[in-house]
Amino acid sequence: MSDTSSISSEEYSCLTKRLLDFDDMSEDDMLNPYGMTRKLVTLVPVICATTMIDIKRPHGGSVPGRRVIHRDRIPRHRIIIHDYFKGEKSRYTADHFRRRFRMDINLFLRILYDIRQYDDYFTRKVNAAKNGRSKSFKKMVAAVKMLAYGCAADNLDEYVRIGESTAIECLKRFCDAIIGIYEEKYLRKPTETDIAMLLKEGENRGFPGMIGSLDCMHWHWANFPTAWHGTHTNGFKRVPTLILEAVASQSLWIWHAFFGMSGSNNDINVLDRSPLFDDIINGVSPACRFTIRGNQYNMGYYLSDGIYPNYATLIQTISNPNNEREHLYTKRQEAVRKDMEHAFGVMQSRWHIVKGPARMWKEKDLGKIMKTCIILHNMIIEDEQLRGIDPELWEPLPDDKVPSVNLEHDYPFLVSRMLYRMKRVRSTTAHNMLKTDLINHLCDKYEDE
Repeated sequence: MSDTSSISSEEYSCLTKRLLDFDDMSEDDMLNPYGMTRKLVTLVPVICATTMIDIKRPHGGSVPGRRVIHRDRIPRHRIIIHDYFKGEKSRYTADHFRRRFRMDINLFLRILYDIRQYDDYFTRKVNAAKNGRSKSFKKMVAAVKMLAYGCAADNLDEYVRIGESTAIECLKRFCDAIIGIYEEKYLRKPTETDIAMLLKEGENRGFPGMIGSLDCMHWHWANFPTAWHGTHTNGFKRVPTLILEAVASQSLWIWHAFFGMSGSNNDINVLDRSPLFDDIINGVSPACRFTIRGNQYNMGYYLSDGIYPNYATLIQTISNPNNEREHLYTKRQEAVRKDMEHAFGVMQSRWHIVKGPARMWKEKDLGKIMKTCIILHNMIIEDEQLRGIDPELWEPLPDDKVPSVNLEHDYPFLVSRMLYRMKRVRSTTAHNMLKTDLINHLCDKYEDE
C-alpha cells in the first residue's frame, strides 16, 4: 500500500509544477467552460494528493492487511446449544450446568428472555459486512462465565468465540440489564411482610427484634488510578480496595448493599455515609415492634462486631464476658452474626469476579458488577430455597408497599423530628437496655446449655 506521507522529492516537484501551470492559464481559457472543466479534472487528484501529505490515517475503520479472525459463530452457537440446552439429549447434565453457571438452567433461560426484552443488544443482528453477529446465548454465556470465574475477557474466545472487546461489552450490557430489570425486586428494602418474617426468624434463634447481620467486605482493585493509592489502601489489607457494606439474614438473602467507599475507611466511616438508617430517620420505615421481658421496642436491630458504635439499632458481642450469662450471650451472638460473613463467602464462591482483584478501570463499572452479583445471588437464593418457605412469601404483595409520607411544610419541626429519630437510633441507653434484656432472655431460653 502506498503512503502519501512518504512521497519522493521528484514526485513532489512534479505536483508543484502542475499546480503552477494552473496559474498560467489565460483569461480566455478560464472563461471557456470546456477548457476549465478539463483542467479541473486533471488537477483535482493533484490537489487531494498534496493536501494529504504528512497527514496520518485517522484511527478506526478498515485496515488493509489486517488479519481477520473467522470465529465460525454459527457452528460454535450450535455446539453450545448441544452442550447444555438440548434437554435430556444435552452433552452435559443439569448438574454440570448448575456447577459451571452457578444457577439452574431454567433460571438462566428466564434471565435470557428478560434481557432480550429489555435490551435489543442481546438479539441477533447482521453487521455491515452482512455477517451474523453473536447470538444472545453466546453473549449471556460470556457474561456469566466472566462473573462466575473472574477470567480475563480474551480467555472466552476459545470456547464462546467472542473477541475481547465484545466480551467486555457483553458484561457491561448484561450488568445494566440485570440492574434495570431486577433491582427493584431483588435488592429491595424490607417491606412489612419481610419485616414480619425477619422478626419471626430472629425470635426463633433467640434474638427477638433482630432483622439481620451487618458487616463490611473489601474488594481488591487491581487497576486503580495510581494517584489514589493513599486513599484506597489501609494497613490491614495493604492493597487498594473498595468497601461493600451489607445486611443479610439467615437465608443468606442480602437486604442492604452500600458499595464504593475507599479502602482507607473503616466500618464506622462507612456506616456514617451509608443510607442504612435513612428510612428510620425520615420516618418512612415499616413498623417493627417487639417485646423482650416486658419491655416494648419499636426499632429493629442488627447484629454486628465490636468496631461498631453502641447504637440502639446495633447489638455487638461482649469482648470480655464476666459470668455465665454473658458467656452464653457472646456465644449465641457470635454464632448468629456469622450470617453476613457466610453470605459473603457464598457470593464470592459463586461469583469469583468479586473474590479476585478487580480488573476494570472505572469505579462505576465495578459498582455495577458488584450490584449484579448481589442481585443474581438473591435470585439464586430464592430459586433454591430449601427451607420449606414458599418463594412467593419473598415477593412484595401488591398492597405491601411503604406508605407515602406527606412531609410537613414546617421545616424547623421536620428537622427537629429527624434529629429526634437520629438521637433514638444512636441512643446508648437504649442499646444497653436492649443488650441486658437479650442476655437475660437468652439465659432463660437456653439455661440448660
